Amino acid sequence: MSQSKLGQSEVRIGHSLNDGEKQHITSRKETVLKCLKRQGIYCSPSTVPKIALLGSGGGERAMVGLLGSLVQLEKCDLLDCMLYLSGVSGSTWCMTSLYKESNWSRKLEAIQNAFIKRLDRSGVSLWGQVFKLLEYFKKDNCSATDTWAAIIVSNVMREINEDTITDHRDNHGKDPYPVYTVIDKQCKYDRLSKDAWFEITPHEAGYSLTGAFVDSVCFGNQFENGKIIKEQPEIDMLYLQGLCGSALADMEEILKQIREWTKHFISYEQYSSPGCQVLLTLLELNICVLRDEDPTSLIATLNELLKGRLDKHGKEIFIMLPAEEKLSREKVKDYTLTICHLFWNWFGEMRDKIWMSVVQATEDVLQWTWGTTYNFLHGLTVEEVHPSVLNEKERYYIDAGLLINSPYFPMLRKERDIDLIISLDFSAGDPMETVLRTADMSKALKIPFPEVKLPDDTSEPDDFYVFEGHTKAPTVIHIPLFNKVNCDGQIKEWAERFKTFQGPYTHDMTIDLIKKAGENVLNTKEKILKQIVKLVEQKETSKLGK
Repeated sequence: MSQSKLGQSEVRIGHSLNDGEKQHITSRKETVLKCLKRQGIYCSPSTVPKIALLGSGGGERAMVGLLGSLVQLEKCDLLDCMLYLSGVSGSTWCMTSLYKESNWSRKLEAIQNAFIKRLDRSGVSLWGQVFKLLEYFKKDNCSATDTWAAIIVSNVMREINEDTITDHRDNHGKDPYPVYTVIDKQCKYDRLSKDAWFEITPHEAGYSLTGAFVDSVCFGNQFENGKIIKEQPEIDMLYLQGLCGSALADMEEILKQIREWTKHFISYEQYSSPGCQVLLTLLELNICVLRDEDPTSLIATLNELLKGRLDKHGKEIFIMLPAEEKLSREKVKDYTLTICHLFWNWFGEMRDKIWMSVVQATEDVLQWTWGTTYNFLHGLTVEEVHPSVLNEKERYYIDAGLLINSPYFPMLRKERDIDLIISLDFSAGDPMETVLRTADMSKALKIPFPEVKLPDDTSEPDDFYVFEGHTKAPTVIHIPLFNKVNCDGQIKEWAERFKTFQGPYTHDMTIDLIKKAGENVLNTKEKILKQIVKLVEQKETSKLGK
């Protein structure tokens, strides 16, 4: 952003769609119209059905599952019917990879092959992770999200995606419009459900239901009364992957990776010192306590390493651990943060970028604060936004799957006027939870949504559910990933093979899951088309009646 933009207003209060999205949708409707004609469905430009494709969360299972679904949609010549593509958590990992390629829906098979090849290779190098994290540390408000993205998500994705979302404004005219969904953490905890939903698109980021947005290039900048007062680096897609997929984070796994960094650095002679050993032992201590193992020997080692060193009050740092008392995680965290805060007073000779990254990453992870971002609404008065949101200098954004594991609510914005939602559900556990919870929350928020009636037992779900909307509500098609049709009586076996929290998939697992997800599209193609035909007929009839 140019210096001239400082002090200008980039905040937009209102429920209308921004001009960039309107232009994209207008262009995309022409593609949808042509696709429908190829399917033998004829309608006028004014009655083109607005269809949104949703991808739920579910870690790598959702990432690979969405890819398989999209590939099969393209083979069935249905992908061009989709006006929007929206995701949460693992589905956004797939989306960010796709939108790296201009007009990706025109070359999906080649992209799929490249995607599989990338997942088959080794992860990002340790030095690549460190340098990326150092780049993130240049901004004001780092959090565990930065560390999670740089050292774990980069390994899952097998790349560091440095595109920004605004890079995707002008090179995707032939693709569905992307909407990434997270939630405002504090709004979730305060049960401010309407304020909680936050979307990020190539043009704007903001609160979906309360109508408060900022230009995406400015998201993360410091604002006061709607004016930019301090710029920050624009967020990249790796950070967005970490932000959207933060529910998957595991403190022990991140600390283990930082420990591996430390071991690697210590292997270089110039990095071998008492301070290095302090950091390594601190990390081992935290991992040990997380595992409920005996930390006695590690505490003894730290006591020896820190003997004679003083805290900021001039008192010697020392931990006393009575034999009969279990050392709590909270106490170890406080102790570790104290040492990190004092570290450079004791080991100033180690003050270089490498060790600074280790110390800061350790602090951020132990504090476990996620998605820290300057609040672009700070100091404003916005009628529909709760005052508690407006009063805070910073907001904290997290994985939307922690509220509802599917991005329904950005698509339920009245101004998007969606006719049909196709929900691809890759969730673990109850295969109908996302649509049920959305129905309940919609009712509470007085947002039109179809009534969801289900059979008593959905533990072995069908591959296709349709919930028809009334005049103002969209029709919803819900497709669980593993179901009685595509799993042939082996739903539990497939679910056990593809867990949410597990290591990277093997080549065979990736291929099998792509195929399994694609089968759902192939098996339900005619049912999907039937619903589209029905919507077109309703819209044409409604037009004639006016």
